[in-house]
Amino acid sequence: MTGKTSLFTILTGVHESARTGSMETRVGVTKVPDHRLDALAKIYEPPKVTHATIEFIDFPSISKEALRDPSYLASLRVADAIAHVVRVFEDPSVPHEKGDVNPMRDIDDVDMELVLSDLVVVEKRLERLEKDRKKIKDPGLDREYDLLQVAKTKLEAGETLRAWELEGEDEKRLRGFQFLSQKPILFVLNLGEEDSARLNEVEAQWREKLLAGKTNAEVTAVCGKIEAELAELSAEEAAEYLSSYGLPGSSLDRLINVMYRLLGLMSFLTAGETEVRAWTIPIGSTAVKAAGAIHSDFEKKFIRAEVVNWQSLVEHNGYGGLREKGLLKLEGKEYIVRDGDVLVIRHS
Repeated sequence: MTGKTSLFTILTGVHESARTGSMETRVGVTKVPDHRLDALAKIYEPPKVTHATIEFIDFPSISKEALRDPSYLASLRVADAIAHVVRVFEDPSVPHEKGDVNPMRDIDDVDMELVLSDLVVVEKRLERLEKDRKKIKDPGLDREYDLLQVAKTKLEAGETLRAWELEGEDEKRLRGFQFLSQKPILFVLNLGEEDSARLNEVEAQWREKLLAGKTNAEVTAVCGKIEAELAELSAEEAAEYLSSYGLPGSSLDRLINVMYRLLGLMSFLTAGETEVRAWTIPIGSTAVKAAGAIHSDFEKKFIRAEVVNWQSLVEHNGYGGLREKGLLKLEGKEYIVRDGDVLVIRHS
């Protein structure tokens, strides 16, 4: 037992199960906490405040048996990232299925299952490509074959594909395979209550141990017992409780922040009298791409974006004060949107 399902329930509030093929799953959509929205809502008092959301799916543990289930595999392949809950806590009353608590072994075991699953996919496709290349002369098939041979070599050596950096046409050729060992992974360390006061310290130690030389991987530490207690408290009491442990926020806050970092995501905002809203986009997105996140027509018919940092908007109590001081900027298509920018899109 790792505490995976209990932690999922605490973080999302979802208790009901659904079916994925022959297996049970749970799906929880959680609001991304964002104090900037609250500050903007005080100015505009809109009828609607819309947070960005993140969807968590509680899958049965990854195993040989689970990875033989086509619907389980299909659901896992479309996930943006994998969060692997790793048991670090010791508790004789909660037996570990492998007899003892060994986080590194558990991490290696899951990685190996992902590698073996990908290897099956690669070998099947290579077999097909060998037949097709005898019938058709196609440089695209030849390139795909070469790339899959590289993947096969890595996987047979027990390597995940997370560190394999592909660009341009090569990345497009392999994107459709949705290799499991290539997906970004977040190691969620579930600590015991005895470690809760030094959560940040323990997380830093494991970060060094787990992430050395690795890409597309992140670590966060949580304490399931503390989260269970927080779930019973009011917001005010929860803040005091967290403060007593020297923690800056709940596990949900920590988990979402690190997931955004792992996936290279950020939020820009829109604010007005009808709605204050957060929009999630990749870091480095241009203004025209941000416009497309709001509506595809905004991207097609984009003219300019009015841009201001959310804090300036709050400090000047709305757009009126900003315009008077010339702090509202007009930006074109290529402007790189920053986390916390508030945008008004001008379009034809």
